[in-house]
Amino acid sequence: MKQDKNTFKPLQKNKKAYFNYEVIEDLECGIALAGTEVKSIRDGKFSFSDSYVTVSNNALTLVGLTIQPYTHGNLNNHDPMRNRRLLAHKQEIKKFKRKVDEKGFTLVPTSIYLKGNLVKVQVSLCRGKQMHDKRAAAREKDMNIDMRREIKQMQY
Repeated sequence: MKQDKNTFKPLQKNKKAYFNYEVIEDLECGIALAGTEVKSIRDGKFSFSDSYVTVSNNALTLVGLTIQPYTHGNLNNHDPMRNRRLLAHKQEIKKFKRKVDEKGFTLVPTSIYLKGNLVKVQVSLCRGKQMHDKRAAAREKDMNIDMRREIKQMQY
């Protein structure tokens, strides 16, 4: 069965990034992977913990993404902690580099998903949250949960 190019299958979201950072803008990037890395990602054997994106020599590099070795791989299996190149248009890279350099933003991978047969990474331009902002976000989330619970009880 052939997959459509626009088929979208989310694999994992970086919830820690949404808690620690305020997301300003998103960018969809491809990622340069080895064959066994793609198979491990499809199996969900990867981790976002403390990963970030750097801009150097007009290229985006994903640092800190851990992709576990493929279980059925051979001696030529990939290195789990290597830096991976992200694929984006030159104009987009320049725009994000300017914002990161001048305003103190950071680039963080927020989700990895399959688009057709391709592995894509959503990179977000983020600003760090202060502790009081994190508390306010948690309080707001709790209020929304309580409100939904009350509405559900009123319907029955």
